[in-house]
Amino acid sequence: MSLRTRIACAAGLAVALAVIAAAVAVYLGVRAELRGEVDGSLRARAETILAAGGRGGPSPRGEPGGFGPRGDRRGPNSLPPEGPPPAFGGPEAYVQIVLPDGRVLRRPNATGRLPVQARAREIAGTGVGDQLTDLSADGVHVRVLTAALPGEMGALQVARPLDEVDRQLDQIVLVLVLVGAAGIALGAGLGAVVARTALAPVARFTRRSEELAADPDPSQRMEVSGHDELARLAGSFNTTLDALERSVDAQRQLVADASHELRTPIASLRANIQTLEQADRLPAREREALRADVVSELDELTALVADIVELARGAKSGETDDDVRLDQIVDQAVEGAEARAQSRVGFEVSTEPTVVRGQPQRIQRAVSNLVDNALKWSPPEGTVELTLRDGELSVRDHGPGFAPADLARVFERFYRATEARGMPGSGLGLAIVRQAAEAHGGRVEAANAPGGGALVRVSFGPTTPQPSERPALRS
Repeated sequence: MSLRTRIACAAGLAVALAVIAAAVAVYLGVRAELRGEVDGSLRARAETILAAGGRGGPSPRGEPGGFGPRGDRRGPNSLPPEGPPPAFGGPEAYVQIVLPDGRVLRRPNATGRLPVQARAREIAGTGVGDQLTDLSADGVHVRVLTAALPGEMGALQVARPLDEVDRQLDQIVLVLVLVGAAGIALGAGLGAVVARTALAPVARFTRRSEELAADPDPSQRMEVSGHDELARLAGSFNTTLDALERSVDAQRQLVADASHELRTPIASLRANIQTLEQADRLPAREREALRADVVSELDELTALVADIVELARGAKSGETDDDVRLDQIVDQAVEGAEARAQSRVGFEVSTEPTVVRGQPQRIQRAVSNLVDNALKWSPPEGTVELTLRDGELSVRDHGPGFAPADLARVFERFYRATEARGMPGSGLGLAIVRQAAEAHGGRVEAANAPGGGALVRVSFGPTTPQPSERPALRS
């Protein structure tokens, strides 16, 4: 079921409920009005009868006059002289008296008979209270008023047929059903029209989004007009497209930079391999130098490809997060750097036990890149200082530091300072550090340390220090 159909059905259902509620309210109001008129006439009739017989005492034998075999005697509680009482359904009310002992007195020529319920006998016996109720007498639907007679003489029952009221209510029900059905049909039609009109902008938005999805060009945008919810949605969609375009541009730039960086080592390898094809003409020393150059270039090419693959993974690498001891990773990175430095550079390390939640291999590679970068720029007999406090790792060397023009770009991919272009490396080391830090919710920053040298600070998100261990100091 489409959204338009669901909205139309919801609107139709709401209209149907409103129409039904209105119809029920009208029916109940009219029914109460009509039955109220009947009840009022019954009370007026009863008051008239009681007033006509309320100036004396009881008739002989305790029977109201005008009832029973002595119908020619009328006591104080007798009915006014009348003609033959009508049957149920006539225009006049039907009257009978219930005696305290439960007997019923009717006119001798009465053509109807009211059934006496327990509540009517109770009123007749106690002489207190009254009751309005519906009964079926001789197949006629009647409304009956039972009122206590003064002096505990029994109860007076006055009845009127409800046939006319029922016919009027049936007609009203028919009219309400017809009007309600027409109203529900009209509401359903208007609901469909409203749904179509309200969802027209959504349909246009959907068509435009499908067009953008089918077009591989991420530079296109949604048209934003107005300030309603759809305009906000279009703005959010454009924000997503902005991020997608930046991501695509970054990937294209990475591919372009990678192809440029790979061209040089591959060309050098090609030249060296072609030279080795004529190795029999070269002296033994040159052959060994060529083989060493090929191995070195292959190592650089392997490292470059690994760096490119690392950057291409982005923030989501697929590696499972785990608790990582950052201080132990720092110690391992320093041990590897010391082996490569061969005592040319010293290390001063101050760490505290620190646990971060993240991807061990990415964090280890980032820390290793920081240490290698500091080692590369350290002068002979220099010192590299590493400090791990409160989850932040600081790495400082005593080399020339960053040029002011390079500080804003040191973490860009393939960016290399002028002084670094003659050194080995691809310019991806610090870019990998920044990507790893941001992937873990951390940050990285570069600065020149007081007194000279470069200073790089990095964090890998929230940490949990181990209080049972003390900070480690070594040099």
